[in-house]
Amino acid sequence: MSTTSELVFVPCPGAGHLASMVEMAKLLVDRDNRLSVTILIVKFPFDSEIDSHIESLVASVAARIRFVLLPRRNLSPRTSPLAFIHHLMESHKSDVQEAVAKISACGSPRLAGLVVDMFCTSMIDVAVEFDVPSYMFFTSGAAFLGIMLHLQSLQDEQHMDLTRLKGSDTELDFPCFANPLPAAKFLPLEVFMEEDCQLLLRCAQRFRETKGILVNTLAELEPRAIEALAGLGAPAVYPVGPILNIKVESKKGFEILNWLDQQPDGSVVFLCFGSKGTFEEHQAKEIAHALEQSGYRFLWSLRRPPAKGKLEAPCDYADPAEVLPEGFLNRTAGVGRVIGWAPQVAVLAHSAIGGFVSHCGWNSTLESIWFGVPIAAWPQYAEQQFNAFQLVVELGLAAEIKMDYRRDLSKGSDLVVTADEIEGGIRKLMEGEEAGERRKKVKEVSEKSRKALTEGGSSSLSLARFIEDVWSQ
Repeated sequence: MSTTSELVFVPCPGAGHLASMVEMAKLLVDRDNRLSVTILIVKFPFDSEIDSHIESLVASVAARIRFVLLPRRNLSPRTSPLAFIHHLMESHKSDVQEAVAKISACGSPRLAGLVVDMFCTSMIDVAVEFDVPSYMFFTSGAAFLGIMLHLQSLQDEQHMDLTRLKGSDTELDFPCFANPLPAAKFLPLEVFMEEDCQLLLRCAQRFRETKGILVNTLAELEPRAIEALAGLGAPAVYPVGPILNIKVESKKGFEILNWLDQQPDGSVVFLCFGSKGTFEEHQAKEIAHALEQSGYRFLWSLRRPPAKGKLEAPCDYADPAEVLPEGFLNRTAGVGRVIGWAPQVAVLAHSAIGGFVSHCGWNSTLESIWFGVPIAAWPQYAEQQFNAFQLVVELGLAAEIKMDYRRDLSKGSDLVVTADEIEGGIRKLMEGEEAGERRKKVKEVSEKSRKALTEGGSSSLSLARFIEDVWSQ
């Protein structure tokens, strides 16, 4: 059967956002052979690795998915990553309009709608222009979506000045949670500047203009949060996750996987902090001291931060020893490895991994659940403050290292988490009765996440409902 309808995807250029939307496109075309997807690619001006990343994605997709690379825009750096992304996407609006116009003019397959990333809400205007529905792909969890919608309502409907909550102990009632929560403990407001607060809340305001929201979660993981979204004014919600690229990379070229083969099952602590995860020298030394004191086997992905004030991608250290305690690499050579970029999926899938020290990005969280690996939570950015809360308090899948750590990507951070705090989190992760219970729980949730995607599973049924709604427009 030939393709008769096409969806246009507009992802945010961040690696985690782009990869998730590509996996979403794969699910759709595999599920319904009448659908095709065009993915419009925006490139960061400073990210030289995105081209090779796109090439690998192109090689892995079906024939009914195509990529259109939009012209690269050389924007001047903004004061924050969120403001920069907002202005980058705005600068590409005319490019998206032109690309959609070409698709619409063909007539066959028919243009069925736009699916936009949570940070690309300005592209909803393009859907309106071409008189097609817009949908949003929310790359984080349902509860964070609920937080955004609730805060936006507090500001715009109840006229609350949210910026006054910075640093306060004010408790707010969030429909997604059973108990009131202190606003300043983990909400984005504490780390975002006022401009960022308003950008985030304007995004949330526009979520309600879409025909529906695809959320990268599963009903069994966040039942209360998903149920609460309708009362927060959300349109139709489709929990379709976990959306992951779980194809484990070949061992060829990954010497570190050969090293893991030689370690006992469940014995290695894996430390990895996402595509933006970096540490200054003083913090790297504290982590090193903690690992050495703990005595556990470890695999540590350590990356160099960009220069202060520059929005650039992290890179590997030419020589990690320059930021580590003197003699650390020699003293730990028998039990640990310090590397740069890590093949995270392949590592988490390995039987030697017994725990994951993570920044709690949503993709990393879902991957750890999928492979049944418990987490030591060290959230480093605003959104992840919530994700770690969800794990530690509601699901019991994570030990805590530092819940209120704060990072400013453009300015760095003077806050240091001590070696004792890190070591304590690692020990809670790896040893004792609580660790055993945690490991048991994460295995149970892992089974649920896999079942959700099988025929008749909750996410599979939700995806079918979305496809049906697309055809009914």
